[in-house]
Amino acid sequence: VRVIRALRAAGATVGFIGDGINDAPAIRLADAGISVEGASDVARAAADIILLDADLSVVADGVEEGRRTYANIAKYVRMGTSSNFGNMISVAVASLFLPFLPLTPVQVLLNNLIYDLGEIGIPFDRAEADDLAHPHAWNLRDVLHFSMVMGPLSSAFDLATFAVLFFVFDASAELFRTAWFVESMATQILVVFLIRTVGPAWRSRPHRVLVATSMAALAGALLLA
Repeated sequence: VRVIRALRAAGATVGFIGDGINDAPAIRLADAGISVEGASDVARAAADIILLDADLSVVADGVEEGRRTYANIAKYVRMGTSSNFGNMISVAVASLFLPFLPLTPVQVLLNNLIYDLGEIGIPFDRAEADDLAHPHAWNLRDVLHFSMVMGPLSSAFDLATFAVLFFVFDASAELFRTAWFVESMATQILVVFLIRTVGPAWRSRPHRVLVATSMAALAGALLLA
């Protein structure tokens, strides 16, 4: 217990495995308390995780799966925050100049719904080697920094589309909303394949489930239009 307290005070995330009654306090105190199926009732009650296989490699497999899950959660958070932030900027700026709403409330809700449905495949996606090699702690500053860069960047494409539709094609309100809905959905969904990896997109193949759900969402948006 004293060792675990010292490690946690130093900023470490601690896992402890044990099977006896005397191990229960340490199992309870650790960030990840681990016991085994044949352990004492007290040890199992104190544990967060109970190993069903008598093999410590299960712990290593669990750590790897946890890191992959965390990496994919981080992808979803980055995608969702940057997309919504970009859309908010686009609608706010467009509302200053357009004589009509750039999107109807139903279209905004549809945009979010279809985009989220397209991201259902993210939990199946592969993780980068660096994500699996090292533990990663939640860092809100990194998420905000990513959103502050990608949000305005995606908004720039929206505003360019606005300018072409309004000044070049003199689009009506209905045509403008439909065209921007399609452009917004296409850019949001396709950019997923760029921001799902920190390296070049062509070097990291997305999982086929993510490809399928993203393409299905895009097809659904086009069909609605």
